[in-house]
Amino acid sequence: MDLNELALQLSKQEADGASFESFFINRTGQDVLQVIVDGNDELPIFVTQTDEQVLCICYLFEEQEVKADLRAELNDTLLRLNVPMPLSAFAKIDNKVAIFGALSTNSTFEQLSHEIVTLSGNAIDALEAVSEYFVE
Repeated sequence: MDLNELALQLSKQEADGASFESFFINRTGQDVLQVIVDGNDELPIFVTQTDEQVLCICYLFEEQEVKADLRAELNDTLLRLNVPMPLSAFAKIDNKVAIFGALSTNSTFEQLSHEIVTLSGNAIDALEAVSEYFVE
């Protein structure tokens, strides 16, 4: 499913009890679909597609938001959270920590929408789990 078709499907129906808003972004020459899952406006999901995969990314926080003396401990905590977190993993992109999921380019709308909803929920849970590491 291409991003145009995904955007159209997301605008027309709910998935896993959630509704969506989506917007196209083309800042880097790569098509990106920004998806907002209802009730989670602060943590949009960015969806992009390559020849091999559909990648869903949610940026959680920037490095400078973390207490400097706790960064190593935070990294250890994120690594430990990777396994029990369904369908998602942590990554560092430039100076930002993100959570992401990857799917096959042959994934159905149901699979893609389930990933987006799951990733959105995981993002909220992850931020709650590591909130003690943030600068106030």
